[in-house]
Amino acid sequence: MKNYYRVMLGKQSAHAAECFSGNYIGADFGIAEDLTGQLPDEWRAFNKAFIPKYLALYPDKSKISAGLACGALWTVAKGIHKGDIVLCPDGSGVYHVGEVIGDYSYTSGQDLPHRRPVRWLDCVIDRSAMSESLRNSAGSIGTVSSISGHRDEIERFLDAQAAPRLISTDETVDDPAAFAMEKHLEDFLVQN
Repeated sequence: MKNYYRVMLGKQSAHAAECFSGNYIGADFGIAEDLTGQLPDEWRAFNKAFIPKYLALYPDKSKISAGLACGALWTVAKGIHKGDIVLCPDGSGVYHVGEVIGDYSYTSGQDLPHRRPVRWLDCVIDRSAMSESLRNSAGSIGTVSSISGHRDEIERFLDAQAAPRLISTDETVDDPAAFAMEKHLEDFLVQN
């Protein structure tokens, strides 16, 4: 069963546009090393190895904030699985929706170097359209948060935006859906 996550793409979505155009999500946390081969299946083992490295980089941080940072890094790099869905805010009150399609890679010298490839769906969700509960979960503090408890609501957004839409190439038609309904009604009345 796929899971759902809200992932911030940099502080205040600073790197969102690059991630959307580059088809990835990512994280940083100052850990400037390739984590390939260093991502155990359990986040606690990762934290045990990386909290000391994080605290050496940021000695003014508490062990709790180091644990949260390392846990978020592990989640982006390993905890989110292929097929899971991510909602990423763009900084304007809109969440872009994507499916994680690949494994971890490291891109040295780039913003958000700890990356996962994503296929961005043709779906955006306006924060104002979310239930209060989903808004609160999606607005939680931190880089990544699980929003799988809102699976049904998120799936409704995905289904609604995947529904076929009528289009018209005739410039005289203002509203293709209304035109189709009027045409259908006209045909019905003529037949009956």
